[in-house]
Amino acid sequence: MDVLRTPDTRFENLTGYNFAPHYCEVKADDGTPLRIHYLDEGPRDGEVILCLHGQPSWSYLYRKMIPLLTGAGYRVLAPDLIGFGKSDKPAAVEDYSYSAHVDWMAQWLQAVNLTDITLVCQDWGGLIGLRMVALFPERFARLVVANTGLPDATTMPEEMSAMLGAMYPQLPIPSATDVGDAFKAGAPGAFLFWVKYSAENPDFSIHDVFGLLSGIEDDAVLNGYEAPYPDASYLAGARKFPSLVPLLPEHKAEREKNDAAWKVLEGFEKPVLTAFTDDDPVTRGGEKRFQDTIPGAKGVAHVTIHAGGHFLQETQPEAFSKAIIDFMKTT
Repeated sequence: MDVLRTPDTRFENLTGYNFAPHYCEVKADDGTPLRIHYLDEGPRDGEVILCLHGQPSWSYLYRKMIPLLTGAGYRVLAPDLIGFGKSDKPAAVEDYSYSAHVDWMAQWLQAVNLTDITLVCQDWGGLIGLRMVALFPERFARLVVANTGLPDATTMPEEMSAMLGAMYPQLPIPSATDVGDAFKAGAPGAFLFWVKYSAENPDFSIHDVFGLLSGIEDDAVLNGYEAPYPDASYLAGARKFPSLVPLLPEHKAEREKNDAAWKVLEGFEKPVLTAFTDDDPVTRGGEKRFQDTIPGAKGVAHVTIHAGGHFLQETQPEAFSKAIIDFMKTT
C-alpha cells in the first residue's frame, strides 16, 4: 500500500485551528502502518465527547465548537479519519472500504481507551461511528446524531438497490452545480449524482463541495478545508467515500453489517439526541429513523437546527454546541 502524508507546512496559520496534534498508529489488513491524527482538548477528567467528521472535511470542521465544549468542562477528542486531515492517506481508491474505515477507527478507539463517551457524529462520522457503537456499546454513554444515516435493508431494500445499480451507469458525469440542482429538486437518485461527481469528475473540488452543501464563501475557510490535499493524488479517500455508502447491489455485505448494527442500536437505552438541520439537502428527515428505533431516543427533547446546511458545525457551531451541552447536562 502506497501511503501519503500531508506536509505539516500545509497546516500552518489556519484560521481558528491552533490545537496541539496527537497521533496513534493503526494497521491496515496487509500490515501497513497508518498514522491517525487527533485533537484532545479540555480537562483530562472531563466527560469525554468524541467528534467524528465526514466527507470531505476533517477535524478542522469542529474548530469553532471545541472551545465552546471545553469551556463547559468537557474533554473533546476529534480524530481525522484515514484519508483526511493530518492522518495518513492511502494513495489508491481501492485501499478504502467501509469496513476498513470502521476497523481503523475501532483500533484507534481501543488504543486511546476511551470510555463513557458521548459520540457526536455527522455525515460519514455517523456511518462509521454508529458501527463503532455496535462493536463497543459499553464504551458509549450518549449519542448525538446529526445529518447522517446508517443505510440498511430497511432503508435500502434489494429491489431499490437493484434499481439504483441499473441507473448509475446511465448517468452522465455531473458537475458540482448539477449535483446541487439534483438535491434541491429532490430528484430520484440525486445521491448517485454525488457519487458519480466525486468518483469520476476530473475537476472534483473541495471548494465546490463546501459551496454546494453549505454555501461557504470565505476563501480562508475553504483553504482550511483544502489544506490536507496538496494535489489530486491526496484525494483518493475523499473521492471514494460517496461510492462506499451502501446503496448499490455490490454493497450488500455492508448493508448486512449495518443491519447487525441496527440490532444493537434497537437495544441501546442510553440517551440519544438527534440534531439535524432543517435545510440539509442530503439527510433532511433522516432523524425520524433514529427517534423511532433507538430506545434511548424516547422522551428526549430533540432539536432541529435552523439554516445549518449539511456542515452545521461550520455554519451553526453555537446552536449545535448548546444542544450538546444542554443534552449532556440533563441526562
